[in-house]
Formats: sequence, C-alpha cells, structure tokens
Amino acid sequence: MVENRAGRPGGFIGYEYKEVTADPGQASFLIDGYANFGWEIDENVMPGGLEKYPEQTGSPHHRKTVIRFKRDRKIINKMELTRLQRNFDACVSQIGQLEKEKTSGPMVTALTVGIIGTAFMAGSTFAVTADPPLIALCIILAIPGFLGWILPYFLYRAGVRKQTEKITPLIEEKYDEIYEICEKGNKLL
Repeated sequence: MVENRAGRPGGFIGYEYKEVTADPGQASFLIDGYANFGWEIDENVMPGGLEKYPEQTGSPHHRKTVIRFKRDRKIINKMELTRLQRNFDACVSQIGQLEKEKTSGPMVTALTVGIIGTAFMAGSTFAVTADPPLIALCIILAIPGFLGWILPYFLYRAGVRKQTEKITPLIEEKYDEIYEICEKGNKLL
C-alpha cells in the first residue's frame, strides 16, 4: 500500500484552503481552534503558515497576520464541522467586538469633554480679545476650559476600568462557548 505525505493510505489527497487574517496576539488561539475542525497550517506557502502584513506607517496595533490553512476535502462529518466552525468564527468576532467596547464608550466620553473644554477656552480667548477686554468673563470661561482639557484622561481611564469589569464576564462566557464548540468539533474528527 502506498502512503502519501500525510501518512494515509492512497496517493492523492485533495485539499481545500482557507486564509484567516488576525491580530498577531490572536494567531496561536486561532490555529489551535481551527485544528479542531480539521484545518492544519499550510506549510507549503510560508514556513509556519504565517505571514505578517508589511509594516505600515501608523500604530503597531494595525498590523495583521495571515494564517493559511488546508484541510482534506473528503473529511468525515464535513457539514457538521463547517457548521461548528461558523459558530466558532461568530464567537471570535463577538469577542473582538466586546474587546472594542471596552474602550469605545470611554473614548467618546473623553473626546466630548475635551471638545466642550476647547469650546470654553475659545470663549475665554474671545472674551479677552474683545474691545474692551472682558477679563472676568475670560476667567469664568477658562476654568471649565482647563477642566475640559484635564478631565478626559481620568474619565477615559475610569471608563475603561468600569467597562472592563462589566465586559470581562461576557468575554469569558464566549471563550467557554468556544471551548465547547471546539470540543464538539474535535470529537467529530
């Protein structure tokens, strides 16, 4: 009997391929997760199956990793594995959205307070440059203006802390759901 490269009897295996784009910190999690649905790293494309997008100007948080997978086209229970994989993908996407929610609300609050502070500072500037200068009005408007520039930092940090406490249990529930889905997929293989 002839064995192919995968160590299976027979000479030919038809593969299906999949590319997944992920944050570098999430790559290992996704590789482990997709393995439960019959996917394996495609070593033929890149060593390790990973490729990083070229470094772009801007934040390092925007760098992505491309993971290339392959799977036997004639895998057993393919339909059920595909259904479970879609649930896995949906849960991963929901975790990403929950992670963004930790900072999006506090960011909006901080920006709003900062813009209001800037408006007060503009009013203060116009008050001092008026003819005749309105020094008392300038001081009255400058105080909330400075507060509007100082407070956003503290509001953001407090908001992120509060959102993290609120959202972390939801994220943990999603991870538990992912582990159940992966366990079901692994049993089907």
